Amino acid sequence: MRYGHFDDGAREYVVERPDTPLPWLNYLGSGDYVALVTNTGGGYSFFRDARLRRLTRYRYNAPTDAGGRHVYLRDDEAGTFWLPCRELAGYRCRHGLGYTAIESARDGVAVETTFVVPPDATYELWRVRVRNARRTSAALSLFAGVEFCLWDAHDDATNLQRNLSVGEVEVEGATILHVSEYRERRDHFAWFTCSAETAGFDTQRDAFLGPGRGFDAPAAVVRGACSDSIAHGWQPCGVHHVRLVLAPGEEGEIVFALGYSENARDAKFDEHGRVDKRNVPAILPGAADAALAARSAEWDERLGRLQVETPNVHVDRMVNVWNQAQCMVTFDLSRSASLFETGVGRGMGFRDSSQDVLGFVHLIPERARERILDLAATQLPSGGAYHQYQPLTKRGNDAIGSGFNDDPLWLVLATCAYLKETGDRTILDEAVPYDNAAGSETPLREHLDRALSYTVERIGPHGLPLIGRADWNDCLNLNCFSEEPGESFQTVGNREGGVAESVFIAALFVLAARELGGERWAAAAAAMEDAVRAHGWDGAWFRRAYDHFGAPVGSAACDEGQIFVEPQGMCAMAGIGLDDGRAAAALASVRERLLTGHGVMLVQPAYTRYRLELGEITSYPPGYKENAGVFCHTNPWIVIAETRIGDGEAALDLYLRTNPSAREDVSDVHRCEPYVYAQMIAGRDAATHGEAKNSWLTGAAAWSLVAVTQWILGIRPEHDGLRIDPCLPRDWEGFTATRVFRGATYRIRVRGSGRVDALLVDGERVEGSLIPLQPPGAVVEVETISYTPEGQWSASAVRAAASST
Repeated sequence: MRYGHFDDGAREYVVERPDTPLPWLNYLGSGDYVALVTNTGGGYSFFRDARLRRLTRYRYNAPTDAGGRHVYLRDDEAGTFWLPCRELAGYRCRHGLGYTAIESARDGVAVETTFVVPPDATYELWRVRVRNARRTSAALSLFAGVEFCLWDAHDDATNLQRNLSVGEVEVEGATILHVSEYRERRDHFAWFTCSAETAGFDTQRDAFLGPGRGFDAPAAVVRGACSDSIAHGWQPCGVHHVRLVLAPGEEGEIVFALGYSENARDAKFDEHGRVDKRNVPAILPGAADAALAARSAEWDERLGRLQVETPNVHVDRMVNVWNQAQCMVTFDLSRSASLFETGVGRGMGFRDSSQDVLGFVHLIPERARERILDLAATQLPSGGAYHQYQPLTKRGNDAIGSGFNDDPLWLVLATCAYLKETGDRTILDEAVPYDNAAGSETPLREHLDRALSYTVERIGPHGLPLIGRADWNDCLNLNCFSEEPGESFQTVGNREGGVAESVFIAALFVLAARELGGERWAAAAAAMEDAVRAHGWDGAWFRRAYDHFGAPVGSAACDEGQIFVEPQGMCAMAGIGLDDGRAAAALASVRERLLTGHGVMLVQPAYTRYRLELGEITSYPPGYKENAGVFCHTNPWIVIAETRIGDGEAALDLYLRTNPSAREDVSDVHRCEPYVYAQMIAGRDAATHGEAKNSWLTGAAAWSLVAVTQWILGIRPEHDGLRIDPCLPRDWEGFTATRVFRGATYRIRVRGSGRVDALLVDGERVEGSLIPLQPPGAVVEVETISYTPEGQWSASAVRAAASST
């Protein structure tokens, strides 16, 4: 079942009914100011940090999309009203790149509300257009409002005994200012303003709603007038009331704006002792039109850096628009703020943000450079890293701490991806501190060396890396032994003296060490690969780990949890097992034991009881999250692994099983948005197999883009040029692509599905599949030449050989 459709030409997803299985979200803004907007106008807004600079309240676990932006239209003659963003009649929501427009109509009146954040602005605009389609004039009232959050979202939701007394506002003309704590400790404030003359306002929530009422039927809207209330404590809000009289066929437009401003500490007040509002912009009619045009041009430039045309509409749709847009959001926010991540308990993940760079770096390389240096500055002198850091301060999060032993290695992969994309080796010489301590600076290259050294200095009895608190799988807690209810698996003190090792970290180390290069790390990678071959192979797949007592995890010898997906993908990506058939055998085991119609499960058989020695993974019901859910983040690793052994059919098949566009027809089962990846899809053991959770903020975004563009389509940036090395299904006749790389534009035509033996670069033959670097500004025509019969290089022979391993 579908709830809408893709409008590929407009780069929009059009939601055709408001009762989607879950609120379907869009992100506006890409920088300091972020607004989350759902298909019914819900969501919340913040400046930089979703916890410490929250502008509006949102109720996450309410049964409907509660909170956010409230718009009401009242027929003043009939005394009736409705909520245009939630009205069933004539409803349509268009989620686009950087904007959302919600349309509906009732009783001969049509309303379109468009939300947009202008580039480089610290505010959002609501353009409300009201059209009278009646044969008679219409006397209407428009109400628009927000409920302010008292800045710290955690404190706002918990410290009511204090918060109900500290709320303060100021009103000047058509501008409402939220100034709680401004006179005391803050130099920032929020504001809600309007481009039209207002008939009234409210700033006290109770006055606007009335006793016993909710936002579905506020007393002020019912009676047709606000009370001009001023909040003193309790629950500050901002509501504007505008009257409209429209002739038949006439359309009126009003622009509302919600924003954030700061003043210098010594210039907080004007000459009258009120908040200095010089940084509050004047909002004029037409402001939203200019913002929409600027956003469109911005996305034209970004997306123009990578465009493809293939035989598969789901590949094109995700690569050309939605997957790249999601990579932008995950880069900006890591895993901090969505409808599933409240922005309260998490900052920017070290591991997460490093991986997000992989899918983002081609879009805005200079921002990727800045992010890499920010991450490196939270690294510890040992080479380890804080698991998270706060986006407002860019300092490590002590509450979570460190000891996730895979974390440092992801910084190496992020930096190498940046080097390949840009060729900017000056980043390696940048002086970066450890733990943001002044005077501790060393070149970034040393940070990367320490990241790899952190692994080799923490080796267990099998020659494999110690796992620490956890590796990529935060729920595999082999040193935790948590027995107390409510105890955090990630932060509880780990048992001393254990030898829990990770095969996954071993493979990740091999990949990272070979990416960084140099004789030292080549030798270390070879030694680690030997350890994986000797102690990480279980006969038909790679083991996952060894526990605190030295027993294997992810082995046929286990009664549950016999095979995990992560090492099967990462080992092949690192090149382990490609030469002896083990990688192919492991991938055959993945398809036999982990594959479902909704993607590859993380583990099988699922754990059916809590295992003290394994930790949080066994606390989930079977089929959910890490306990045998389909973790969309790891599926692209298997896609890449399939291309490493040359199986284009398997790679595309697996890619499409979690591709959101390809899942649109099962939206009633999937439930999450059909235009972005979710973190998890319920696995085969779950009662709701195929249901997705935690959309938008997931590493599946970056890895899926890397898997399909760099490995299936084979367009890979390398240090010495652009590689064109696709691994396609046999029935494809090729594809075309445009790729901007180091300032040059490459127009690529891949012919057939066979291996690329040579290239024509501007008509000149180049042996192999690497395009030499071209000068910035050049437009380069590239065509592939293949002598290998199509399909001959697929992995059938490799798999057959591997089956006897």
